[in-house]
Amino acid sequence: MHFIFNGLFLLAGIKWGNWRKWHDFYPTILFFIIGDLLKNFLFYDYRFWVYKETILAENILRNHTFISIMIMFVVYPSTIMIYLGHFPQGKVKAAFWISFWVFLFSSVEYINLHYLNLIEHHHGWSMYWSFFFNIVMFSVLRIHYKHPLLAWGLSAVWILFLWNVFEIPIEKVK
Repeated sequence: MHFIFNGLFLLAGIKWGNWRKWHDFYPTILFFIIGDLLKNFLFYDYRFWVYKETILAENILRNHTFISIMIMFVVYPSTIMIYLGHFPQGKVKAAFWISFWVFLFSSVEYINLHYLNLIEHHHGWSMYWSFFFNIVMFSVLRIHYKHPLLAWGLSAVWILFLWNVFEIPIEKVK
């Protein structure tokens, strides 16, 4: 099933992505991927959510790591190509655009969590946290595109915030 979701994001990225400006979006794509790689590496033994495959490709996508890597290299670039490629001018339109992406990502997670059993939440994570996380994520991705150093700083603050709220034991960090 993850192949289908990734395929849909890839097709959307091909169709609606702004490929003329891919070189402008490339640093933000890397920022997105690096953030997820860092989270997966540091919190390998203390994940807030775990991907799993239950419908198709169970023999290929046996664990969280393979699915997560596929998402990083298919969904994230496709998302950035569309998200930044069509980011509107004006605060109200920008707020609606961010809201659309928060709703999209939150809806996909909700469906995967409650209907398809493709994700599990752990250690107090919930759909409420995912929704909040998506708001921060899409806001910081836009900030990164315009002001990369500011986005790195905000990301560090966000990580410390989550670390304290969820009281992640230091011995669980790789």
